[in-house]
Amino acid sequence: MNKSFKNKNLENLNLETLDWKAVQTQMKNKLGLEIYESWLKKINFLDEFNNYILLTVPTRFIRDWITSRYLDQILQIVRNYKKDIVRIEFKIVDQEKIKNDEKTEKIENLNNNENVSFIKDSYLQYNRIDPNKRFENFLIGSSNKLAYEASLKVSENISHYNPLYIYGGVGMGKTHLLNSIGLEMKKNNKVMFISAERFMYQFVKSIKSNDMVKFKEYFRNTDILLIDDIQFMNGKEAMQEEFFHTFNALLDKGSQIVLSADRAPNKLLRIQERIKSRFSGGLVVDIQKPDYELRKKIVENKTDELNKLYKDQVKISKEIQDYISLEITTSIRELVGSINRIVSFSRIYNKIPNVAETKVVLKDLLNLSENKVTIDLIQTLVCKFFKISKNEMLSSRRSRYLVRPRQTAIYLTKILTSKSLPEIGREFSNRDHTTIIHSVKTIEKLKEKDSEMDENIKKLKNQILYNNKDNEI
Repeated sequence: MNKSFKNKNLENLNLETLDWKAVQTQMKNKLGLEIYESWLKKINFLDEFNNYILLTVPTRFIRDWITSRYLDQILQIVRNYKKDIVRIEFKIVDQEKIKNDEKTEKIENLNNNENVSFIKDSYLQYNRIDPNKRFENFLIGSSNKLAYEASLKVSENISHYNPLYIYGGVGMGKTHLLNSIGLEMKKNNKVMFISAERFMYQFVKSIKSNDMVKFKEYFRNTDILLIDDIQFMNGKEAMQEEFFHTFNALLDKGSQIVLSADRAPNKLLRIQERIKSRFSGGLVVDIQKPDYELRKKIVENKTDELNKLYKDQVKISKEIQDYISLEITTSIRELVGSINRIVSFSRIYNKIPNVAETKVVLKDLLNLSENKVTIDLIQTLVCKFFKISKNEMLSSRRSRYLVRPRQTAIYLTKILTSKSLPEIGREFSNRDHTTIIHSVKTIEKLKEKDSEMDENIKKLKNQILYNNKDNEI
């Protein structure tokens, strides 16, 4: 019988308590510092009985994770100090989570007393809510009025619409509205504002570092969750699974969720049906292309802003303002960008540009709008040039006579459209964004070395942009 026990059958007590600090040191040495810091450090010794010990952990998730992966090794380490111990039992102690929440709250209060959540200690480093994107400076027209009113209602009444799903093309003001909601709500609520790509990045990072517990706690411990560009969550099953449970947990506790995307929920690609169904269960509103009146209002407003900034040094004639409002119809972002170009021209040359000069300065924007360059058009013309079918180009085959046309089409899509890397990847049979980057770099290098390739690219670009019959391919 072990001398460290006396009357243990009667009193169920141990006179010589297990040295838990020594066990912790041994766990750290045997299982590694990373695993210890992520999981085993959260274990606390509670009590010792006849032939087992009782340990505490803060959550069921941690208990299940440790039990399935490290329990045998922990027991072996414990038995080095107490051979009579034959099993380990765990108890969930909520006080641990309470302590962590209190600690997190103190850290956040120190951070200028703001209620916007940011994950500390190597966690998320995304931008803070932009104080310049407010409801007050969001210009309203018939194309975006419904989205604006819905956003305003959400900021006044938590969970009035839950979730609120705003969709529209690139540069239409979706992020501005999410930002405005965040600014209003953070006065009295804990707000989490993040892009879907950042959410995905942090999810993968947390898995690799065995730190999913902190990930779950941060994303589920918020009053308002704002996620931008939710369409980028496509295809990642494990991440979608986690997002689905986070989404449900927040709805159950009454938190408000606001999402933005470039398309309606039922048009999302490679997103679980149950997630799309959840998105559709709230209020779904779209932001359409700005009409002429709204475009005119935006141009006038932006011009006034620049005049104040440069103290009346900026001069854009009424004729040019009307011309920009009429011709730039693709997005609000391109509209603002065109004004910035005209202002730069005006300040550099110290003159007011006329319509002809404006056409030169905005040539690429005007061409893109007029010719309506699409990925489908690019793919069709490239396939025609290389004499292959579109099915061949989009297939997974890696034959040289298919790879080069595919890379060429990807390169032209990247330089001639405003599509993001993930969007381009989806249109090329759901290829990864790293494949898109590799294709673009490959063609750029080939253009420098191969004059024939450079000439082919120019011909294709000319055909796509201008539909020039002299260069018919």
